[in-house]
Amino acid sequence: MNCRHCKNQLSHVFCDLQTCPPSNAMVKPEMINHPETYFPLKVFVCEKCWLVQVDELEKADAIFNSDYTYFSSYSKSWLQHAKSYTDYMTERFGFNTDSLVVEIASNDGYLLQYFKEKHIPVLGVEPTANTAQVAIEKGIDNIVDFFGSKLASDKLSAKADLILGNNVLAHVPDINDFVKGVKIALKPEGVNTFEFPHLLQLVAHSQFDTIYHEHFSYLSLTNLISVFAKQGLEIFDVQELPTHGGSLRVFSKHIEDKSKKIEPAVELMLKKEAAEGLTSLSYYQNFQEKVNKIKYDFVDFLIQEKRKGKKIIGYGAAAKGNTLLNYCGIKGDDIIEFVVDASPYKQNKLLPGSRIPVYNSDMITKFKPDYIIIFPWNLKQEIMSQLEYTKEWGAKFIIAIPELTVL
Repeated sequence: MNCRHCKNQLSHVFCDLQTCPPSNAMVKPEMINHPETYFPLKVFVCEKCWLVQVDELEKADAIFNSDYTYFSSYSKSWLQHAKSYTDYMTERFGFNTDSLVVEIASNDGYLLQYFKEKHIPVLGVEPTANTAQVAIEKGIDNIVDFFGSKLASDKLSAKADLILGNNVLAHVPDINDFVKGVKIALKPEGVNTFEFPHLLQLVAHSQFDTIYHEHFSYLSLTNLISVFAKQGLEIFDVQELPTHGGSLRVFSKHIEDKSKKIEPAVELMLKKEAAEGLTSLSYYQNFQEKVNKIKYDFVDFLIQEKRKGKKIIGYGAAAKGNTLLNYCGIKGDDIIEFVVDASPYKQNKLLPGSRIPVYNSDMITKFKPDYIIIFPWNLKQEIMSQLEYTKEWGAKFIIAIPELTVL
């Protein structure tokens, strides 16, 4: 296997999570007696450009299809984040009715709706037809396709004042062609932003559950500087965000564009990553031990509590929860009796691999669990606030990562 960016041969394993099905491939009830396809989930680190990556064993067009079940608008905190971004970018860069904002992986229009409210023209590029249809119903124009250099050349050449992508850059198998597409689609003085979970936080907080087949790459500023420069783009600013357990937002422009200065934050972040050891192999070598400790602690706790007759459920049919469940070998409803989720697109289906049933939140009151595992731990405050009523019968919350915590 060669690095998807610099083509260097990969030999250093960062983490091996064995095999599992794609994390958002929910099982429909009528398919309960059909087999699922499992793929290896082994992560490598490139010692030349420091891009951390999985092999593209499960093809992107098979993952992001019309059965895709992730809809962004079911998280209130994520909607607020999108609105704040829209306000900030409009104020900083002066986008107006003559601008064009293009969002790559625009999902159900969760973010572009806020630019549209400001009467700023918008266009979404979204490969999953079912989520794109929801955006179209909101009056948001969409190209239902994968973004890359061909699409950019055919439909968007030098048209965009702003190209943004939140939690999409990690999902791209051909990261070089994808960034080349940004170069093609961006106006001469246009701005690009990408947000993504920061590799530094993944390692520091043992966030192995953010590793799944949809995430082909695990990103840092260090590795992206090289990726962008190869396509004639320059990162001129970077911000740290609390989202998804700790993310970066990078701002890029054409190298030829001299109207924007490179902010001090770029050099400061590069120094921070180097100081943490991100550019040395030793930084990546004990991650598997941390992962295994989380697995042992989590499984031990669940088994002990089940022996005591405790009732345990999960909250949030999130991709990260499916990585955790599959690596821990938890199957069926004998330990975790069911999971609840706010999205009707996930309800009355089964989690991939574990086959745990998913219901709506009404089941919580009916069942009165002793423990509720919060799988999307990045939303734990929002979820615990929603489930405040479970204190009536003394329910407790469980977080597995970065370490087993009972709240």
